[in-house]
This record gives sequence, structure tokens and C-alpha cells, in this order.
Amino acid sequence: MIWDTWKKGFDVWEQKTAELMETVLKNPKVLEPAGAMMSASMKMKAASDKAMATWWGSWGLPTKRDQERTLHALNQLNSRLLDLEERLADVQASKH
Repeated sequence: MIWDTWKKGFDVWEQKTAELMETVLKNPKVLEPAGAMMSASMKMKAASDKAMATWWGSWGLPTKRDQERTLHALNQLNSRLLDLEERLADVQASKH
């Protein structure tokens, strides 16, 4: 009984809050500054990433991109080795 009353109250609060948030988030006065702030932060992050890659590279250390390329190459080699092992196993099985 108490639970039902609380649940009904919560449902009303949730619905009203959702309606208010939808109204606020559709408002151009909220969306435009938020979009501008997000664009600026993404530009700052891109500049920061580039600066860090340059800094790591100047020390002769691999950057994140270098590491990702190496990992991709290792994964390709691993896949090829697995394929070769399967073929070898098939050839050996067919001989017996």
C-alpha cells in the first residue's frame, strides 16, 4: 500500500521531470551554447592529442597510432598463423 502510493508519486515526478528536460533540451538557447562548447572541447582534444603524439615522437617513442598499427599487424599475423596451422592439420589428417 505504501509502496503503491510512493510508486505513483515517483511515476508522476518522473513524467513531469522528463517533460521539463525535453522542453529545456529542445530550446535553442541551451542547444547552441552546448554545441559550441562541445565543438571547442573537441578541437582542444584534437590539438592536445596532436601535441602529445609530437612530444612522444620527438623522444623516439611510439605514439598511440603507431601502437595501434603494430597491434593490427600482429593480429593479422596471428590470424595467418592460425590459418596455416589449420591447413597443416588438415593435410596431416588426410595423410592418415
